[in-house]
Amino acid sequence: MNKKFLAESGLLLVAFIWGSTFVVVQNAIEFLPPLTFNAVRFFIAGVIIFFIYFIQEKGKIKATGKQLVPGVLLGLCLFIGYSFQTIGLLYTTPSKAGFITGLSVVVVPLLSFIFYKNRPAPKAIIGSIGAVIGLYFLVAKNSTGLSIGDGFVLICAFGFAFHIILTDRVTKKVPILFLTTVQIFTVSLLCAVSAIIFENWQVVFETSHILSKTTILAMIITSLLGTAFAFFMQTTAQRFTSPTKVGIILTMEPVFAAITSFILTNERLSLFGTVGCLLIFIGMIISELPIEKTLAISFLKNKKSLDRKL
Repeated sequence: MNKKFLAESGLLLVAFIWGSTFVVVQNAIEFLPPLTFNAVRFFIAGVIIFFIYFIQEKGKIKATGKQLVPGVLLGLCLFIGYSFQTIGLLYTTPSKAGFITGLSVVVVPLLSFIFYKNRPAPKAIIGSIGAVIGLYFLVAKNSTGLSIGDGFVLICAFGFAFHIILTDRVTKKVPILFLTTVQIFTVSLLCAVSAIIFENWQVVFETSHILSKTTILAMIITSLLGTAFAFFMQTTAQRFTSPTKVGIILTMEPVFAAITSFILTNERLSLFGTVGCLLIFIGMIISELPIEKTLAISFLKNKKSLDRKL
């Protein structure tokens, strides 16, 4: 198997993990405030990644001070994404939050073109359009209207889009484990400071909150799988594929969120919602098809045939 296929399969697994944790996070923030929850979640994940990095380097941290900057910037993007997403979950449903987060699929190629003049491939554009139409069916046609929570989640979509683009720029320059460690600890620090300012963070010392089964389960799932593993996988995978394709693959996150919400909370999709899921899936498949290569081969065959006739 080539590295590109493995990388994109890994990203699909990340989308599944993130999509399936929306319900878990929503249940957990009934016990802990959103920013406090994220501060603890990302701190645990940071410790895990740093421990692995420390062992790999045999106790010798080789990264330079300049390599801290990309990790901090990525952490800032993640902080914006996760903070607004988690706060949004206080006011909207898991499936809607997943759908709106998926709008980053159209934001990624747009920002990539604006800042880096990277023109997306035609198949990526077609795939993005299909995914966005699918998201429209899921959000606008499958809900009772927009709420303030949806607005918060929309801001998070831009945070995640910037994270995908910046990750593409720095993954080839900074060691993966170091980069992942710095960005995760940055999110934890920013969330902790924000929680002290805006939230009743002292609840983390109340055993009825921090030791509840819901909170413990959420911390284990989101710290190990949704944070440590997922961001290591994403950072590694982006060495072998484009930012636009990453965005398209991650649009499967709301599909997985909808499936999980249906299984765990019996939140049902309408006909429009089902059509939206299918369009997102089709958009992802189109982005993977060798359209340009097929067209080029077809053109050359037709040209040769025409040359023989002439």
